[in-house]
Amino acid sequence: MHVFVTGASGFIGRAVVAELIAAGHAVTGLARSEASASVIKDLGAGVHRGDLDDLDQIRQAAAEADGVVHLANKHDWAHPEISNRAERATVRTISDALAGSDRPFMLAAGLAMPGLGRPATELDSDPAVGPDSPRGGAENLALTYTGKGVRVIPARFAPTVHGEGDHGFISIVAQAARRRGASVYPGEGGNRWPAVHRSDAAHLVRLGLESAPAGTILHAAAEDGVPVRHIAEALAGRLGVPAKSVPAEQIADEIPFIGRFLAADIPATSKITRDLLAWNPTGPTLLEDITSGHYDQP
Repeated sequence: MHVFVTGASGFIGRAVVAELIAAGHAVTGLARSEASASVIKDLGAGVHRGDLDDLDQIRQAAAEADGVVHLANKHDWAHPEISNRAERATVRTISDALAGSDRPFMLAAGLAMPGLGRPATELDSDPAVGPDSPRGGAENLALTYTGKGVRVIPARFAPTVHGEGDHGFISIVAQAARRRGASVYPGEGGNRWPAVHRSDAAHLVRLGLESAPAGTILHAAAEDGVPVRHIAEALAGRLGVPAKSVPAEQIADEIPFIGRFLAADIPATSKITRDLLAWNPTGPTLLEDITSGHYDQP
């Protein structure tokens, strides 16, 4: 299969590209810069120049591929509406390019569903609907194309996809702990975060792309929920700072955008995904990655 991958030079994307190539697939990655193009070439993939604002280039690359994996996101934390609009436009463009072909389209989606009172499952609908909602409601938009000849497969990634070189949520939390001189958690710290090692996430992407039926929702969560207190204590041990409890609203104020998720209880199960694809995560746990020193440096 010839697969077009957006976000191919990113933390998750590099692992996905390597996984696909190792399985015998040809890969073309979207590159917005010479640096990104160099990373993609070094992985053994082809390069298609463009970015999320260049919808014509995305449309062309999607139309020429046997399948698409969409991982890129603007991640504009200060102006999330920019990221949301770009995500919706990109997903619509790729879906239109694949319409009527029955080719697979796997897109990265979010796995933060607070307020359920139980672990989220693959049967739970994404509450984000419409262009002004998180990620521009892209998961629900993409799923409307299952009736238009596209094998749409949303992959809901755990909030923490961890591993060496991760600059995501846990890295930002670690940076905040260094600035503050303490690693904090909300209240008693019993609220939970799902997590998955990036190698396991990449393996799931390949399995889903190859065989998941149209409309299948996958959960990339190797751990249903790691207590946030345990995360804070592991970081404290590595960074040489105390771990302490603070009010949830204080964390939300001190770590813009990410803080409100850190204070939420968002467990999620991946049992349906595991059973469907025989996906058996084998990578390190989140706490193992923290204690191994992956988040020690700024």
